[in-house]
Amino acid sequence: MFAGFDYGSANCAIGVMDGGQTRLLPLAEDGNYMPSTIYAMERELISESVLQRLPLAAQADFKPKRAAELSRARTARLELDLLANEQAVFIGNQAIETYMEMPEEGFYVRSPKSFLGASGLLSNQMALFEDIVTLMMQEIHTRAQQSLKQAISQVVIGRPVNFQGIGGEQSNKQAEAILTLGARRAGFTDVAFLYEPMAAALEFELTLTREQRVLVVDIGGGTSDCSFVRMGPELKDKKDRSDDCLGHSGQRVGGNDLDIALAMAGFMPHLGLGSALITGKPMPRQPFWNAVAVNDVSAQREFSALSSRKLIEELQRDAKEQAKLARLLKVQKDQLGYRLVRSAEQLKIALSDSKQAAMDIGFVEAPKPQPLTVNVDAATFVAAIDESLETVHKLITQALAEGGCQPDVIYLTGGSAKSPYITEQIRARFPDVVLVSGDHFGSVVAGLTRWAERLYR
Repeated sequence: MFAGFDYGSANCAIGVMDGGQTRLLPLAEDGNYMPSTIYAMERELISESVLQRLPLAAQADFKPKRAAELSRARTARLELDLLANEQAVFIGNQAIETYMEMPEEGFYVRSPKSFLGASGLLSNQMALFEDIVTLMMQEIHTRAQQSLKQAISQVVIGRPVNFQGIGGEQSNKQAEAILTLGARRAGFTDVAFLYEPMAAALEFELTLTREQRVLVVDIGGGTSDCSFVRMGPELKDKKDRSDDCLGHSGQRVGGNDLDIALAMAGFMPHLGLGSALITGKPMPRQPFWNAVAVNDVSAQREFSALSSRKLIEELQRDAKEQAKLARLLKVQKDQLGYRLVRSAEQLKIALSDSKQAAMDIGFVEAPKPQPLTVNVDAATFVAAIDESLETVHKLITQALAEGGCQPDVIYLTGGSAKSPYITEQIRARFPDVVLVSGDHFGSVVAGLTRWAERLYR
């Protein structure tokens, strides 16, 4: 059996063909999308969980490669007083719920796809990301097969045009290698890839009645990607679409970046950003940025270090508004950066339907949580995401320049493209081009599933 697999920055989904139509398989209690997040009581327990799910033949290969991690996992179970079969790693909604209950006690990763292709990773970091991806894919593969009551061995996985803004093709190859390894360890024997905007284009093509030049703009959780494609009813059954691809572009800027930018603009002034020091020196911006830069390995490592805590304590002593810096210190001590960004995401969603929204971030109050309501208006949100939107516009320009012509249609997809403010910005740049919004969450996985049918049937 074959499937299309959207291993997304925000959510994961997997689809199969059913009677000529694509059908998403349930991956969560409340629907077909599983949040791309993982929580472990200790990070080494992730390797242990991967091992437990591998077939015996694969375990023999895996054990020596993760000997140190597996040894530390056994020690961690003893220290945490966990039974051998007691759950210590959580995925998807369970991961979010466990993190919200115990943010300071475990290891939490949101949007692991955002780290793929990162440069300068140490060998132990590479091993960790391999195991995170593998474990998530193992879980999704298991849930999908249980739902389908049939083995799934062939898969097409969506990938961004570029995983990272730097690193070029070397980063892309590294990311694909990790995804391929994870997929095969999860039980997929045949693995292929397709650009995510190209997958969305294949689904949109079914709605066309004549040939048109379509610019697909896919603004996802971790990346924004464009595919400029010649499409139409007479082209939709081709197995090789390379001649129809006019241009591609992509960069690591997406919904995560919008959430981080909104957290900086909306929340961080309440934690001391922009406030005054009694020494007359400006308040440094970097600790605030590191706190919420949850898609930056270096920033997260720096913020969690003891040196960062000491810096914030020094800033608090020198601050005119010490209570605000106490909140930043609590974020550092209790590892609340992800929770701040999650709150910003909820605020962003609320601003899609209103010109103003409020969010309680009282969990940052020290020494104990108490109500702290922050009001943010649409103008603040638009100003905060201006830099990210400018990057999206540059990607659009790049894809069109490669094609050497203008589009007949712009097809918007991806969860972040649901924001009316983003749609308005793109419409303003192309007032004479038809702008269509599709299934923001399902178009990519549907297209991947249809491409899997062409490859494997």
